[in-house]
Amino acid sequence: MSIIIRPIVTEKVTKESEVLNRFGFFVNKKANKVEIKKAIEATYGVTVVSVNTINVRPDRTTKYTKSGLISGKTNAEKKAFVQVKEGESIDFYNNI
Repeated sequence: MSIIIRPIVTEKVTKESEVLNRFGFFVNKKANKVEIKKAIEATYGVTVVSVNTINVRPDRTTKYTKSGLISGKTNAEKKAFVQVKEGESIDFYNNI
């Protein structure tokens, strides 16, 4: 089971990484904070201070088409925001 799916690379998370030393990741929905911490430390070789997680609910959509009403939804995701020890950093582009 792969715990880390991919890093979150947005303007907001990039600013947090520069200012607060916090990095964001999409993680497996069944992973807990302890497993996420161990996976980040093993993958990137940094010391994790704290882990915050968010379960993102799926968005439901409906479309009106020629063939009728079509309904669908996006996938549910789990995000983890990891704070790294002061002085350490994660470089996504060298570790992908």
